[in-house]
Amino acid sequence: MEKIRIGVMGCAAIAQRSVIPAIIELNKLFELVAVASRTREKAEQYASLFNCEVVVGYEELLKRQDIDAIYMPLPTGLHREWVIKALKAGKHIYVEKSIARTYEDAREMVALAKSKGLALMEGYMFRYHAQHKKVFELLDSGVVGEIRQFRASFGFPPLALDNFRYDPEIGGGALMDCAGYTVSASLFILQQRLCVKAADIFYNEKGTSLYGSAFLQGEKKVSASISFGFDNFYQCNYAIWGSLGRIYLRKAFTPKVNEVTIVRLELPSGIQEYEIPADNHFIHAFEEFYRIIFSAEKDKCYNLILEQSEILNEIERISKLA
Repeated sequence: MEKIRIGVMGCAAIAQRSVIPAIIELNKLFELVAVASRTREKAEQYASLFNCEVVVGYEELLKRQDIDAIYMPLPTGLHREWVIKALKAGKHIYVEKSIARTYEDAREMVALAKSKGLALMEGYMFRYHAQHKKVFELLDSGVVGEIRQFRASFGFPPLALDNFRYDPEIGGGALMDCAGYTVSASLFILQQRLCVKAADIFYNEKGTSLYGSAFLQGEKKVSASISFGFDNFYQCNYAIWGSLGRIYLRKAFTPKVNEVTIVRLELPSGIQEYEIPADNHFIHAFEEFYRIIFSAEKDKCYNLILEQSEILNEIERISKLA
């Protein structure tokens, strides 16, 4: 089995906490070559933790001929520049969400990746957790009947005031962070094209999206209602409302890799809760990244990126019409 040599562009907390350990765990698929930062001190800190090489500067990382792929945990506002440069350097890319601040930027990235035959995946890793397999198993069984509506909420309490997420150009606000999860989940569960029928977003004085909601309509007589935001009571759930019952996940987007999760099934006859053993969705996400690199199914990733980005941009556009 051919190993993919991977470099990490940026020293984000999620890289240290979850993603780099997952890459190292997958040592039959990946070889962690180097971590790059704009400062030597930060790169050395990560390199010492994970026994890899230090690279100072993102350009230097892309010059390396011994790196096949890039994991990019940079803020959304930096993605266009560095995704384009990495693709031009011939690297496969796994990029943290949201991949692009605008739909036009997403189209540009996807077009370049497609022209070069390179994998380009967006980091909605929650999709790869085992709890969602149970959800699809229940849906396929018909126990909740026909899906009528999907509802998702993701938000959390205030962050430090200097957190990059509050910068509308760099982090993109709650729209590019929390909302992205709820849109991704809507597409994931409903498995159909969705259009934005209504949206409302509340901004601070800097123009940062703080919280909001949207109503999406599907092609098959089904809808999705999403809520998202910073500076909110913590919520991380989704619910599938069917003609015969309801499925509910309390920790849909950010389950810890060492915790048991619960899939709750509500029926007229009673409530049943299914315990899902601890699962590492970061590992599964990079197993899929490896598979996509060698597969002819890259278009699925490209199309998903475009659908996701188009919906987020439509939510923003429609919210500003009010």
